[in-house]
Amino acid sequence: MFATNSLSSCATILLTITFHLNMQGETSAFSVLQDNQATSRQRSVPSSVPNVQIELPDFDVLFDNIRELSPLTNMMISECQNSSVGEYHHGFAVADEMYASPLKWKRVESNKNAVVKQIDKIDNFKDRGCPIFRFRSSLEGPCVGMKFVEYIMDFEERSLYDPQIEVVEQRYPAYDMASANIAMDFKYGETQLLGIGYTKTKPFLVVDGREQLTLCGVQQFSNGGCNIWGIELDERHNHLFPDCERHVRATSHVLSITLVPTGRNSFDVEYVLQLEVGGNLPNFITTPIMIDTVKAMFKQAKSQYSNEKYMTHWINSARKNQTNDEMIKERLGLLMTP
Repeated sequence: MFATNSLSSCATILLTITFHLNMQGETSAFSVLQDNQATSRQRSVPSSVPNVQIELPDFDVLFDNIRELSPLTNMMISECQNSSVGEYHHGFAVADEMYASPLKWKRVESNKNAVVKQIDKIDNFKDRGCPIFRFRSSLEGPCVGMKFVEYIMDFEERSLYDPQIEVVEQRYPAYDMASANIAMDFKYGETQLLGIGYTKTKPFLVVDGREQLTLCGVQQFSNGGCNIWGIELDERHNHLFPDCERHVRATSHVLSITLVPTGRNSFDVEYVLQLEVGGNLPNFITTPIMIDTVKAMFKQAKSQYSNEKYMTHWINSARKNQTNDEMIKERLGLLMTP
């Protein structure tokens, strides 16, 4: 349900693109589909666009990979599946102690007083030629996942912090969410949004515009937490691109944003992103732009979530329109991320 583009695309950690983990000894989230293995699980769902089916990933593989990278996600899923959820989680401290990532992360920045208080990375993760980053922030305000989705999927919200964004549109929303929940065996929360989105960025300095085609989803969990995930679609899905000039393709190898409540009016956010900008741009050029874009997104989130009047109005507006099936779908597009 999200997408990303340009250098800011670099930074635009949008939920799109391929969770194709084509590394030695690792299984792709789509490998079950590609191998045509027989399975009782549902592997596609109808979109609201006639004659277009949305191919689903192997959700066990998808979330196993996310859990390995994100202790906060691992904690949320583990405790919800084991029915051991208390009134609130304790956030990063407990996640790192009990659900630590086995991977060796390198600290990039650490400032407990900053909006993004910690940034870690692994260089050339899975030999893809680009680093993977993990951003952490603790914010004040209600833990409302669907509001955070707007920073990735809503063009107006994206434009406030991402000057390179040109197009963010939902092209193929799922016809209903029940099918996705069945495909997940109801193990990963409740699906709030699912669909394929398209994102395009403007040229920036020496960088041409970028585009992405992404399958994205939003999962709501019983503890009040939320996970936003994205998978880059592969070449088999190129026919789903809009009928316009093609641009250099950016690829979000990994995209996951998890929000977990830490109190009645506070929550932790862990954002994991591995974005390959495409072309021949070196990482030392694209990485600072990507980091700055993500920081700008979190600053926008901080200002809005901590504004009680703003959030009360947003929540009341959402509740008022909740009976309208097109409520969030009309406001959000499933696209690339900052």
